[in-house]
Amino acid sequence: MEPLLLYPDPPAPELVQALDLGGYPWKAVTTPEAATRLEPEDGWAGAIVAADADPETAFALCRALRKRDIPLEPLLLLVHGGQLGDLDLRDDLFDDFCLVPVRQAELDARLKHLFWRTGRGTRPELIEYGPLVLNLETYQAAIASRPLDLTYMEYELLKFLASHPGKVFTRETLLSRVWGYDYYGGARTVDVHVRRLRAKLGEEHAALISTVRSVGYRFGETRWGF
Repeated sequence: MEPLLLYPDPPAPELVQALDLGGYPWKAVTTPEAATRLEPEDGWAGAIVAADADPETAFALCRALRKRDIPLEPLLLLVHGGQLGDLDLRDDLFDDFCLVPVRQAELDARLKHLFWRTGRGTRPELIEYGPLVLNLETYQAAIASRPLDLTYMEYELLKFLASHPGKVFTRETLLSRVWGYDYYGGARTVDVHVRRLRAKLGEEHAALISTVRSVGYRFGETRWGF
């Protein structure tokens, strides 16, 4: 997808983290002129304007983006709770709003809805299971909006397991499907990587990968819920 226009520059760290984890490309600007100068050939995918720190400048940018020959949309406004009472007077300047500090799950849901409603943009390819999100385009992973620092093979193992929730795989099957048929390591390789993944998922979410005695490993719940 084309990048999202962000204001201001630099954007808030939690917004950057949420967008990066969601796989949304972006570029920050400070003025309407910069928005025009830096605009991609195929246009912006949309805009996210933070109005919590300097609302007048932010709303001026929104007006400029709306007055273009082809108004920029969708436009998501970021505000703090104390600004909610004033939004009715400016609802022609934005398509939706989100409260700061930004939470990844809420931001992703609102962007997904806006892209669907306006027919713009394409949601990145994700694997989602409960609190776990894997971005297949950027090789990033997060659990409960917390980024996971995974090695390449840890990511590949988690991706494979999360792609088949509820299914049990033997260690030998995991070795051949994740590491490849030409890999000569033993089953202990799988055990070591599972142990590391559980540690990185954290105590609260380690049970996402369960051990099936005398068989292997399973991700998530079975269709019977246990």
